[in-house]
Amino acid sequence: MAGLGTVGAGTIKLLADQADLLKIRSGKEIRVTAVSARDRNKDRGVNLGGLAWHDNAADLAADPNVDVVAEMIGGSDGIAKETVDAAIAGGKHVVTANKALLALHGTELARAAEEAGVTIAFEAAVAGGIPIVKAIREGLAANGLSRVYGILNGTCNYILSEMRETGKDFDAILKEAQELGYAEADPSFDVDGVDAAHKLAILTSLAFGCEVNFDGVFVEGIRHVSTLDIQFAAELGYRIKLLGIARVIDKGVEQRVHPCMVPLNAPIAHIEDVFNAVVADGDHVDTTMYEGRGAGEGPTSSAVVADLVDIARGHNVSTFAVPAAKLQKIDTAPMSAHVGSYYARMMVVDRPGVFAEIASALRDNDVSMEQVLQHGRSFSEAVPVVLTTHETDEASMLATLAAIEKSEAVVEPPRMIRIVSF
Repeated sequence: MAGLGTVGAGTIKLLADQADLLKIRSGKEIRVTAVSARDRNKDRGVNLGGLAWHDNAADLAADPNVDVVAEMIGGSDGIAKETVDAAIAGGKHVVTANKALLALHGTELARAAEEAGVTIAFEAAVAGGIPIVKAIREGLAANGLSRVYGILNGTCNYILSEMRETGKDFDAILKEAQELGYAEADPSFDVDGVDAAHKLAILTSLAFGCEVNFDGVFVEGIRHVSTLDIQFAAELGYRIKLLGIARVIDKGVEQRVHPCMVPLNAPIAHIEDVFNAVVADGDHVDTTMYEGRGAGEGPTSSAVVADLVDIARGHNVSTFAVPAAKLQKIDTAPMSAHVGSYYARMMVVDRPGVFAEIASALRDNDVSMEQVLQHGRSFSEAVPVVLTTHETDEASMLATLAAIEKSEAVVEPPRMIRIVSF
């Protein structure tokens, strides 16, 4: 066990608590034989007596009593990557919860593992306790998938849910999330969409048999979503969710993470709190949805142990559903070419002629407005104006908002949220 944080220590506990059940289900005894962490003296609430201790996690690969290296360190490079590289080179199977490592190096690691004849298992890297990797790679093996999307970050889902329920702003709910342990002291990876983007890059490769391409993911977080937007969303029949969406289109594979206006009749609109959900569209099963806890000691440790059971059983499948040599290099569709409907909110000075300026910007960029909302009047003071559009391309919508922003009546940059339909 490389790394004895929440998940590493939790996995050791789970293996001890469920030892008899796991032996029956795997046909073998699964034992922790060696560990590595930075601090030998820290109390982690688990019994480490009798286990070999390696100060350098990469040395686990050379331990003759190790069959599988479980990497729970985290981070895309440094000691985490050194440990996984060493394990593969040493002929050890790898289990990891490290989505950043797989998002940035997944293709090369899959090739190295398959050449070495070992497994890389990573159920815990995406959506915590939801067995989504196994579902896509094995359960849906008979299907060609056209789209996979979901709520991939529980912190963001909690913040957006609480903003809607309480009416408090982003900063206040983020502080509460940090106090509850749902958000890190530095929440950037979560609220800026990076964590969800790591997971989406992995799901894209699994779903479409392509190389992992994190650089091809468009990423936008939730910091700009306001309580006003959430209120207007409800009035328009939507809920705002941070979604990761990957789909095959004519221009290649579209990968995007951003806040979305989700119709209330979509099941994923009702996934609340810290829960995750993933939806996959297959050509024979139609739409399938998977929901559960996306983080935490129990769910994530459960996923790690599930991978260990598979390896103990001798169950060996290609890392990303097809042999690494057959992973396709697929063009990334630029976000500017995305076609969809849009929500836009503008804070404008309430005076005659403002709507004419907005209408001119829409006309000049060939964007068709579907509806507009304005509540109340406050002459010569800023009021919110909301509009939604019919389908248009992203480049045209951005050009429209840039033109609107130039108006002297607009007192802050317009806020845009993409509308999705499922």
